Amino acid sequence: MTVHSASTLWYVDTPDPVAVLRDHPEPDPAAAAALAGQLYAEHDVLPIMIGTLNGCAAPDRDEVYIGCYPGLTVVCTAEAALVRPTKLPDLLVRPLASEQTYLVSFDATLHWGAFAHWERGEFRRSFSSTRVDILENEGLPMVWERPFWAGEHPVPWWGGTQPGAQSLPFDPPDFADAANAEWLGFHYRTPAEPGGLVPGDLAVCGFTLYPKGQAPQPQPAQSAAIRRKRGLFGWLHRTARVVL
Repeated sequence: MTVHSASTLWYVDTPDPVAVLRDHPEPDPAAAAALAGQLYAEHDVLPIMIGTLNGCAAPDRDEVYIGCYPGLTVVCTAEAALVRPTKLPDLLVRPLASEQTYLVSFDATLHWGAFAHWERGEFRRSFSSTRVDILENEGLPMVWERPFWAGEHPVPWWGGTQPGAQSLPFDPPDFADAANAEWLGFHYRTPAEPGGLVPGDLAVCGFTLYPKGQAPQPQPAQSAAIRRKRGLFGWLHRTARVVL
């Protein structure tokens, strides 16, 4: 299944994130709740569900999905959908003192894509564009980018439509998706090889963000039922920053 939009930040400490993700790790819900509280301390943060990157990679502004795996963490947040990735707030660049930070965002309906890379919090590379307009292009291009700039991934123009003189030689969502594959070993928009990693393999813990003091309070019977649950929703326990 093709993912049509994504808005993600990856914090990576492991030297081989691809190997970690190929093991289909379960996310750490306590670590996810703690990070959600750290990043959104001005909100009440209410856990809602466990989903996958197949359907949770581009959440609304009142939600965030976090997957904490061994050596790497993904945060799916609307705050990563930046026309200029270099404007990412400092808090989101390196909240976990990670070695590498990657931003991968795209919206196929808008033919827009963006990616960026920081190393130990130091900026290295960013790109953002539509099919016609380059919105940001900072840092040194990376080796894996060459086939795109060389025209080896042309835009599929339909119905006899011809590209304009200023059109880029690639579709920006595919360019961003290629960055994701280079850094993390899977595609959102290209079918995987048999047995290959796909977004639906990666579980993430979801949270709703409420203005401070406005999170709904469950009834006592409801709270008792939540505490008895196991399995998929068994992680919905109290933490210092999670309001139930």
